[in-house]
Amino acid sequence: MVIKNVSLDIVCGITSKLPETQRPEVAFAGKSNVGKSSLINGLMNRKSLARTSAQPGKTQTINFYNINETIYLVDLPGYGYAKVAQSEKEKWGKMIERYLHTSKDLKAVFLLIDIRHDPSANDKMMYDWILHNGYEPIIIATKLDKLKRSQVQKHVKMIKEGLKLRPGSIIIPFSAETKQGRDEIWELIDELTGQVPAATEEA
Repeated sequence: MVIKNVSLDIVCGITSKLPETQRPEVAFAGKSNVGKSSLINGLMNRKSLARTSAQPGKTQTINFYNINETIYLVDLPGYGYAKVAQSEKEKWGKMIERYLHTSKDLKAVFLLIDIRHDPSANDKMMYDWILHNGYEPIIIATKLDKLKRSQVQKHVKMIKEGLKLRPGSIIIPFSAETKQGRDEIWELIDELTGQVPAATEEA
């Protein structure tokens, strides 16, 4: 997709009514400090529209980024940050669940996992939870530039095994530094949101 204009259109807090955007949406979930804001900024070709925070666990809202007046990238609150009270975590969890259950326009959920480490208990829980809510998560393995090229396949396998991914699940390694993986993610988003017609079968 050629990015012509982007804006942060809608911000939903815990008590907010979720919007019906009537445009295709793709959502991004991930542990605090996994690089979600950096990924979203990288996809939008913006340096700081999605706010990166020195304090993980700071995103406490669902943020809807309008791309070209055609689709929304939806930034879900980060999970798994130890210093946040359990009651807060539960509220965020309910907010995310409400969104997954009620959005009529959500086409896909991307789950971000740090490629350097085995998936955490929170990562596994989030993966299972997204499945339980009826979506097949697409995995983005972030911080690719922190690994040597020779290590990448080993770490991708580690994520597959750690999450017990279903056969055919998609994993896209991504680097916010080099933008490797960006085009692949956009191709998938374009396809999932109908911006590019799927290949038609020959009669």
